[in-house]
This record gives sequence, C-alpha cells and structure tokens, in this order.
Amino acid sequence: MSGNAVRLEAISEIVNQEPVESNVPFTESSTAEIFGENVFSLTVMQKRLPKDVYKSLKTTIEKGAKLDPTTANAVAAEMKSWALEHGATHYAHVFYPLTGLTAEKHDSFYTPDGKGGTLAEFEGGTLVQGEPDGSSFPNGGIRETFEARGYTIWDVTSPAYIMENPNGTTLCIPTAFVSWTGEALDKKTPVLRSMQALNIQAQRVLKFFGTAGAFVSSTAGAEQEYFLVDKNFFYARPDLLNAGRTLFGAAPPKGQEFDDHYFGAIPERVLACMFEAERECFKLGIPVKTRHNEVAPGQYEIAPVFEFSNVATDHQQLIMVTLKRVAEKYGMICLMHEKPFAGVNGSGKHLNFSMGSADAGNLFDPGDTPSENAQFLVFCAAMIRAVYHWAPLLRTVVASASNDHRLGANEAPPAILSVFLGDELTEVIEAIATGAPLKSRKSVMHVGADVLPEIPRDSGDRNRTSPMAFTGNRFEFRAVGSNQSIAGPLVAMNSIMADSLEFCASKLEAADTSTPEKLGKAVEALVKEIYTECKNVVFNGDGYSDEWHAEAAKRGLPNLKTTADALPVLKTKEVTELFEKYEVLSARETESRYEVYAEQYIMSINVESNLMLKMAKTIIFPAAIRYQSELATSLANLKEVGISADTDTLSYVTELIATMQSAIKVLAEAKENAPEDPEESCNYCRDTIIPAMNSLREVADKIEGEVADDLWPLPTYQEMLFVR
Repeated sequence: MSGNAVRLEAISEIVNQEPVESNVPFTESSTAEIFGENVFSLTVMQKRLPKDVYKSLKTTIEKGAKLDPTTANAVAAEMKSWALEHGATHYAHVFYPLTGLTAEKHDSFYTPDGKGGTLAEFEGGTLVQGEPDGSSFPNGGIRETFEARGYTIWDVTSPAYIMENPNGTTLCIPTAFVSWTGEALDKKTPVLRSMQALNIQAQRVLKFFGTAGAFVSSTAGAEQEYFLVDKNFFYARPDLLNAGRTLFGAAPPKGQEFDDHYFGAIPERVLACMFEAERECFKLGIPVKTRHNEVAPGQYEIAPVFEFSNVATDHQQLIMVTLKRVAEKYGMICLMHEKPFAGVNGSGKHLNFSMGSADAGNLFDPGDTPSENAQFLVFCAAMIRAVYHWAPLLRTVVASASNDHRLGANEAPPAILSVFLGDELTEVIEAIATGAPLKSRKSVMHVGADVLPEIPRDSGDRNRTSPMAFTGNRFEFRAVGSNQSIAGPLVAMNSIMADSLEFCASKLEAADTSTPEKLGKAVEALVKEIYTECKNVVFNGDGYSDEWHAEAAKRGLPNLKTTADALPVLKTKEVTELFEKYEVLSARETESRYEVYAEQYIMSINVESNLMLKMAKTIIFPAAIRYQSELATSLANLKEVGISADTDTLSYVTELIATMQSAIKVLAEAKENAPEDPEESCNYCRDTIIPAMNSLREVADKIEGEVADDLWPLPTYQEMLFVR
C-alpha cells in the first residue's frame, strides 16, 4: 500500500463505521445505584466487619490515626469474601512507581488443598504486604539491579476495589511501594508523609480559632484534559504510537481560531464513550462531575469533585486508565500527552487544591466577609508565602519533556509561578498591609433581559493565565501536565504549606492572643508581614503577555523555562532540607528523584529524536523524492512537446529536500556527541538536540505543504483533528 492509500482507508473506516452497541441503560437511577458498587468502602466495611475493627479503620481513614495491626486478619477475611462474591479470582497490590504509571502484581486466591481441589486463601499478612521486584523500576540508585527486594504495603486510607474484565474480575488493593531498606520507590509514600506533616502544622494554627485537634487533610480535584483520535489514524502515525505526539505535521487550514469547539455539542461517538467511561468511574467510586469539549478540535475534559489527596491521586490514575481502555472500545485512542498536536491547545491537569476535613471545614473558604475571617486570612497568606518562597520547587514538580511544549503556550500558564487572588481578596490583604480603607464589593448583575433573573456577581473575575489561581474556595495549580501523576505536585504543595503554616503558627504562638481583639491584631500583623515580603508573587493580570515576563524579571521571580532548567532545583540544599525537616523524603530519596526524572527527560528526547530520524528518512524523504520525480518527469514531457513550463516548484521542492537532508545530518551528528553526565546531558538536549529536532520538523512540514496529496503517506492534522 503506497502513497495516501493508508490515509484513505483510515478515513473510509471512520466514515463507514457502525455505532458501538451497548446494552447498558444510561438512566439516572441506575447511575445512582452503581456508584461505588465495586468499592470496598466504609459503607461495605460497616456492614461486614466487627464493630471494633470498623471503628479502628474509620478513625485511621478519616482522622489519620495509626492503624491497629491486629485488624488486618479480620479485614482480609471479609475483603476476600466480598471479592469472591464479585467474581474475583485474583487479587493485586496496585502501586505507583516513579514511571508515573500504575503497576500491579496479580496473584490467585486459590491454592491446591492437597486433595485434588483448591482453597481460597487471603490472610492478613497477604493483605498488608506484597513483594514485587524493587530493582526493575526507576529508583535513582536506591536499588541496584542485583538487589531486587521491594515491598508493597496496604494503604488503608484508599479503598480496595474490583477491576472488571470481560473474562473475570480482580481485587485491587492500593499500596505504597518501598525498598528493603524502607526508602520510598513510589509516588504514594511521599504523598502520605506530606499529608501527615501538613496536618501537624495546620493543627498548630487551628488551635487559635476554636478547632483544636481537628484533623486536617489536603484535598484535591484534578481536571483531566485529553484528546481522542481515531485508532486508524493513530496506528498510521509512528510518532503518535511511539511518542504520544506528532513529531511532524503541517498546520491545517482551520485550527481552533473560531473557538467553535470549546463547550460545543459533544459528537455522538465521543459522548457514548464518555457515558461508558463515567459509568466505569462511578463503579469505582470516582466522583466525576464535569465533561465538556475543550478548546482544541478533538480535545475534551473530565473533572471529579474534591477528595482527600491520596485518594484523589489514586483516582486520577484510574481515570486515565479507564479513559484509555474505554476509548479503544469505541475505536479511538485517548492521548494524554501535553501537546500531541503543535499549534493548537495543549492538555493540562488543573489541580484544584484545598485543605480541611469534616471537623475543620474548608480552610480556604473565605465566607461572605473574607476581611473578617481571620482563620481564612492566615491560611491564604500561608499559601502566598509558600508560592513565593518555593516557586522553583513548584516549577520542578511539573517538569517533563512533554510539559515543556505546553507551559507558556496557548491555554497554559507560563513557567513563572505567580498567585492570582482576584480584586476583592487583593484589596482585603492590601488594606491589612497598608491600612487603606476597604471597599464593599457586594453587587448583583443586571443582564438586561427581563425574563432573566438577577444573579450575584462574584467578587472577582477568573484568570486562566495564572499558574496558581484562587478560585473562590481553593487554589488551582494550572501548570500540571495532563500525562502527569498529581502525586508530585501534591507532595510539594503539602510540604511547602506545612513550612508556611509552621511559620504562621510560630508567629501566633509568640504573640499575645489572650483575647479575640489581641488575636485579631496578631493575625493582622502576620498577614502584613507575609504580604509585605511576598507581594511580588501576587499578579492578577495577563500571564501570557510579554509585559508580564519583563515585569516578573523586575520583581525577581524565577523563570525556569525548561525541564533542564528546573530539575537541578531538586539537588539544592533548601529543597533537600525542606523534605528532610518534614520527613517527606530523605536526602537520598530526593536525590533519587532527580536521577530518575533527568533520565526520563533524556530518554524521552532520545526516543523522539531517533523516531524523527527514522520517519524523515523512511517516510517523508521517499514521498518528497517521488513528488520531485513526478514534477521532473512532467516538466520533461512538456518540454518534449514544445510547452514551456514553470520550474519554480521543482526548484523549491529540490531545495527543501536538500535542506531536510542537511537537517537530518545535523540531528544525527548531534546525537552522537551527547554527554553522559545527567545534568550535562539534560542541558545538551535543551541546547542542541531539541533545536536540531525543531529545524528538521520545520523543513519537513514545509515539504508536506508541497507534496501532492496522493503521495503523502501520513494522516494529516486536518484528518486527525476533524474526521470523527
């Protein structure tokens, strides 16, 4: 099959496809009934466990209390019975290694009984501990290849669940993953440690506001953006298949400039896929709430409501797995890469972050009068201080080769970390810091049509260009990439908030807070001190503008534009000491993260550059040569019959081919000279390999714009983005 035959066949398959039949009744009542049906939840445990065991587990889950080890056998027995009732034949310890993906080791419940039959066994020790290989996952030198022992440890705070398959079901048990030496090899363990540190420091602050001893957890709700592309196009693009993004591709005649896809009517095939994916999420107890078209053609979003951070982290991984699995059933591939298509909106995972619990409430809720809400003002000021002092760390935990394509581009915040507060909250804090009078901002909006009711106007507008935006009762960290685990960002946010809350608690403990009036004065002094020092990080304007980049430089705000710039932050004394102080990561564990993430960055660039060379040589160059040959033959034939023809196109195509050959050579030679040292290699990728890749893509995309359509072998942007 040659030329565009593959493309035409792919389009034909899509246009003539039969709708995917489903016998699932999509009704409101059935949705309510299935929510959490595959989860070993508190409700299930309350019905099945002895009262003392249930009470112990509930206290651990809801208040962070130490787990009583004697409860494991009772839980294991009931968990096994429940799983067998749901058709499970195997159980799996599910964990989250530093690859950022989900890993799982499956074992059967059944063992021979010695009499020709089998017994279903699942003891407390099996529930609590598993033993996968500890050396085959990225670990940054914590484990040598010959040192294989690693442990998975049951995370009781994240519920076990049943994962369905057409041929059976599996009991999945969320776990932490550590080495034989007890060091964290995963993303879950530091999340749990950082949540514990946050709780300790938050309680020190809360004792001044009448909620002493109230358990505090960070909470998260991550909006997941993604693309859907037909599988026929996907498998015809080696770059999508191997790298998750298009390494070549000329811009289509139409992109997203009409803004007609954003919140538009969802295509029927896509909506059917969304319905099924949401039902699968509901079964797993994932509280997905929102779905809609995103800005770019073929781009969509799903968003859950808030949960405790560790559960939200697990559920985010499940959402990604579920979207990918269900999409294939509908003949599509779900792309999580931050920039699968150049020139259109990239995909992020906006991380909505707050703090609180049933007893403490939402600590980022300003109430109706934020100027009078002293508790809120302290926690808000703590966030401002955290971002100001730890902006480089926040940039580092969202660093990756793929997210570098998105940060600072369309619909994505810049790499400069700043805080958006909105007009009212900014005025409140500035009034405290400067003594200026405070304006009242309560108002309603009159739309101008009598049939429409008056609505309350929010105290401030939204700002989609801010990396850390206050959005009413939470902060939205918008720099997280769509393909990333939210664990790393949550570890950083929990840790830096613990640091800021310790600062606040120490100031309040040193002040005279013996009366409400004196406490108010102490809070005002604290907020004033923090804002006076950290106000440069507050910015309510357009984060996309060139003016902001210049202004941020004047303010002294760091601008770590690439992963190569950001990763060395993990090696700094300040970051190492931060994580050590709050027992989130040891110095060795922090260093291991740098080694792993630097290696992943280098490998990503290496895979993409190898793939670019292969595609340029074996796909694009042959297509260009065929077109050049056709042009030359046609011109020669015309000349033989005495017709004078314009040779400009042939000359231009010949020039492009020569330029591409030169670009191929430059990239190939650049790859041969890459240094071995991780930091030097990261910088070399940034300064040499990536510019060479960009030059090769630029000329190849120009060639695509010239080669006859019947000779072009790769599905085009126009086809992938608009043919559904």
